[in-house]
Amino acid sequence: MTLDSRIPPGPIAEKWDSHRFSMKLVNPSNKRRFEIIIVGSGLAGASAAATLGELGYRVKVVTFHDSPRRAHSIAAQGGINAAKNYPNDGDSIHRLFYDTVKGGDYRSREANVHRLAQVSLNIIDQCVAQGVPFAREYGGLLDNRSFGGAQVSRTFYARGQTGQQLLLGAYQAMARQIALGNVELHNRTEMLELVVKDGRTAGIVCRDLITGEVFSLSAHAVVLATGGYGNVFYLSTNAKNSNVTSIWRAARQGAYFANPCYTQIHPTCIPASDDFQSKLTLMSESLRNDGRIWVPERGDDDRVAGQIPEGDRDYYLERRYPAFGNLVPRDVASRASKREVDAGRGVGPMKNGVYLDFADAISRLGAPVIEERYGNLFQMYERITGEDPYKTPMRIYPAVHYTMGGLWVDYNLMSNLPGLFVLGEANFSDHGANRLGASALMQGLADGYFVIPYTIGDYLAPLLGEKPVPSDDSAFAAAETSVHDRVSALLSTNGTKSVDHFHRALGKVLWDNCGMGRTEQSLDKALSEIPAIREEFHRDVRVLGDGESFNQSLEKAGRVADYLEFAELMCLDARHRKESCGGHFREEYQTEEGEALRDDENFAYVAAWEWLGVGREPTLHKESLEFESVQLATRSYK
Repeated sequence: MTLDSRIPPGPIAEKWDSHRFSMKLVNPSNKRRFEIIIVGSGLAGASAAATLGELGYRVKVVTFHDSPRRAHSIAAQGGINAAKNYPNDGDSIHRLFYDTVKGGDYRSREANVHRLAQVSLNIIDQCVAQGVPFAREYGGLLDNRSFGGAQVSRTFYARGQTGQQLLLGAYQAMARQIALGNVELHNRTEMLELVVKDGRTAGIVCRDLITGEVFSLSAHAVVLATGGYGNVFYLSTNAKNSNVTSIWRAARQGAYFANPCYTQIHPTCIPASDDFQSKLTLMSESLRNDGRIWVPERGDDDRVAGQIPEGDRDYYLERRYPAFGNLVPRDVASRASKREVDAGRGVGPMKNGVYLDFADAISRLGAPVIEERYGNLFQMYERITGEDPYKTPMRIYPAVHYTMGGLWVDYNLMSNLPGLFVLGEANFSDHGANRLGASALMQGLADGYFVIPYTIGDYLAPLLGEKPVPSDDSAFAAAETSVHDRVSALLSTNGTKSVDHFHRALGKVLWDNCGMGRTEQSLDKALSEIPAIREEFHRDVRVLGDGESFNQSLEKAGRVADYLEFAELMCLDARHRKESCGGHFREEYQTEEGEALRDDENFAYVAAWEWLGVGREPTLHKESLEFESVQLATRSYK
């Protein structure tokens, strides 16, 4: 089946404006007749709730956090991209569009990316109006810094707390709508099922995480804004509660899952210090503006960093990619670091890192300037490692960070299930096979503030006068029964091994076989091992407590059960894509210099998978990617 992305006709610079004019509208007095559910309270979910509530829709927001402010968007550090061109260094909407398509290794949808670049201008104005305290330069204008994959400075930032400040802006806008009665907040509530009636999305089934009550919410449309699935690897930079459940539950109900193998490995994370960690810590990519990455020339060099002279150091990113240096895209930097560590030139007690050195910048600019730019990040690093980055280089190594795959959506951000919209990292649409740094916050706010308010109205307008499917309908009853049965099965297994035991085992299989490097042999190995782990999980997992109270063991068990199904799809997708592109690096397909080798003739498409059940081969649907404004080319950052 060929998927219809519903991309509007016309020149790419005019598509969004002409599409907005052609879409159906809902007049202000009619908006309050429509009910919308938003799952997730991060930047995409909170901005959508604030905007739709302000427009007059009746909105219900579901979050498993105690407060929406705890959403994982708060952890984003380095900044948010926008093509304002304040530094007057050659940026433009078209350049941001081009850099994003190129950075994604030509595996994203052109029309969506151009819209993202276009509305990026409005995002900054919106956030400034909300009081987001962006850094400012001497003349009073908002300051910008550079990020990987670009040769211009287009990243707006608030020290190393950009995500937190942006989320507070969206949260306060949503809180205003809660106080006005336009938004109804359900916190400590987890979505566990999507309800579909007669081929149309009707609502969701939730579980109250405090009381254990299972209940239904119905609406005219459902918006999923629940982030990515990087925690399938167990060790990642994601918050421990981040999970795949909501979008996987939707996939089980017929929503297509696009490009699940596209996983971003972030190059600047603190290396693991032992074999028992459950979480990795991100150090912002913004540090690569002033930090230089290097390893000793010799693998057996055990001198401390300060005792190794310049002539015995290899600044390998500057050597391999002179035009971009330390600011190459994340996938390129990550693979280069892996190559050095694999060659035996790693640093630190476990020889599992490379140096990120600020000595030159401190000498050139002075420690106070570096502290002003990165002070809170340096403090975080010192607290975790006990090492002072003002005096000795940071040690970094790549780690799982962001996921470019997600539910398939059309240009309107609607999935193949009518009435199910998907925003931010939960969809696949904007980043291709590799996300450029500082673009996640941009996409989340673009989708929530400036895209979904138009496109959801186009879907709702023809439904005027229709009421949502009542929550006592048989479709909801069947979904609630399914949730009860799943919870009961997990609680009654009474096995001998913890949930984390199985999650850790799954993560190791994925990292070893479907991580920074994949081969057909390694993927076959993973596909033979995952079903065995899944079968043992359902036979021997031990979930403590009960289902009528706050029970984090039960929460984790449900999420890991979903990972054990989803992981198989990840590996199937990676095995079928016989090329390397962006973060998907099939070792059989690389250039003589070790760079990703695409196959545009056979794989220039979105792979959208229709799940058919455990143990059954999913059906592949394709959306061909057409490149009319950016010419397909081999990426070069030299």
